[in-house]
Amino acid sequence: MGKKGKKEKKGRGAEKAAAKMEKKVSKLLNASLFTHPEKDQLILFGGEYFNGQKTFLYNELYVYNIRKDSWTKVEIPNPPPRRCAHQAVVVPQGGGQLWIFGGEFASPDGEQFYHYKDLWVLHLATKTWEQVRSPGGPSGQSGHRMVAWKRQLILFGGFHESTRDYIYYNDVYAFNLDTFTWSKLSPSGTGPTPRSGCRMTVTPQGSSSIYGGYSKQSVRKDVGRGTQHSDMFLLKAEKGREGKWSWTRINPSGAKPTPRSGFSVAVAPKHQVLLFGGVCEEEEEESLEGDLLNDLHFYGPVRNRWFTEQLKGTQEPLEVVREVVSEDGTVVTIKQVLAAQGMAGQLESDDDDSPEEAGVAPGEPSPRSNATLTVKHGRLYLYGGMFEAGDRQVTLSDLYCLDLHKMEEWTEWLEETDSDEDSEEAEGAGGGGEEAKEDSGEEGGEEHPSVAPGELFTDCLPRTEQHWLRCAQDDIEPGAPERRVLRAAQALAQAFYDGSA
Repeated sequence: MGKKGKKEKKGRGAEKAAAKMEKKVSKLLNASLFTHPEKDQLILFGGEYFNGQKTFLYNELYVYNIRKDSWTKVEIPNPPPRRCAHQAVVVPQGGGQLWIFGGEFASPDGEQFYHYKDLWVLHLATKTWEQVRSPGGPSGQSGHRMVAWKRQLILFGGFHESTRDYIYYNDVYAFNLDTFTWSKLSPSGTGPTPRSGCRMTVTPQGSSSIYGGYSKQSVRKDVGRGTQHSDMFLLKAEKGREGKWSWTRINPSGAKPTPRSGFSVAVAPKHQVLLFGGVCEEEEEESLEGDLLNDLHFYGPVRNRWFTEQLKGTQEPLEVVREVVSEDGTVVTIKQVLAAQGMAGQLESDDDDSPEEAGVAPGEPSPRSNATLTVKHGRLYLYGGMFEAGDRQVTLSDLYCLDLHKMEEWTEWLEETDSDEDSEEAEGAGGGGEEAKEDSGEEGGEEHPSVAPGELFTDCLPRTEQHWLRCAQDDIEPGAPERRVLRAAQALAQAFYDGSA
């Protein structure tokens, strides 16, 4: 009887694991993350995943329930084709509508790609997709930016690339949400140069603010040179002159971000604009080098000023969860308990001379580009993006949250902590006999071996290697090559040693 019960329990565990995998969120960059206008939900759509050899595009829709702290994959018939680098805007009418324009598709080998010029709306109340066909809109493009302004969608910039050449745009289009018609705007004044990947937000005064972006120019055949822009403009609708718009260049004060591309943007309470991460690139004709960033900047449109804020740290011992990337690109997680004083000290020491010299404080998101960012109820949510491990590009699937009112610490969501089903299963198991003890194994939260004072890593690793091998095996899919597990274990050991030293 005991053995049969054990097999049944393992069967239930396998079913639960399969259910988790079915709704597990993909590793993504260049996706869109936005908040539901009426519910405590975040909605994630599209994006791409690069595994080091091939690129995969998605059109899945995931919903994160903030109160339940859980992800759910939502199946809705007839979605838009798979894409990334599109734009998505939510408007409140009709119980909430998600509008999506453009983006790009690429074949797994990256040899073929296509830029979309289609417009879609997801009716959140009825959970139905609709393609809106309207002539006179922008050409096929990706990397553009779009905001909701009154009863219109305002679209700026973007780029289009073919096998022969590439082109960047600085056109402005408006889509009327009442008449479902496109119109091309012709603002007066000097506006931004053509670019993609800029920041576009609506100010309290009703203007659209454009900051930064990226563009590339050909210097000779098959050789281009990129530019990371750091200028800022306002696009204003002129009072009393319907359909008339104007550009104005502005020069904010304060602690400005370093020029970068691939940064993420969200609008916080009181209309403050948040800018996170990105990559600061130094480009030569034959090479490209860059430093990924994880800094957070604020822009106040009322005072036209950039500023930063220091995280205060927590007053209680903190369980830190970090993603560790081994040499072969395997991403594993490590948990570590830090005293509040040590945490605050590491946060304060992050204010160094340059991003490459400043370490990542425990619990902070790793440096990344092309992540998604949104704000709900005064909390900033960050998902995914691209991280570099040596020469490898690693696509991430982590979700972080920062309370913008407290400004204490980043917290990370992990699938393993969403344990309502685990608790029910534990209560149902009962008995507490020898088999229950055997099955519980290491689930009870085995403590990591401590690092002795003055102990070198070369001495610590042999002493603790078996522990880290068990941790790596728990975090990597079954059947992974032994060499991969070993590298992941060594990366975990190194990360824990560095955090304890």
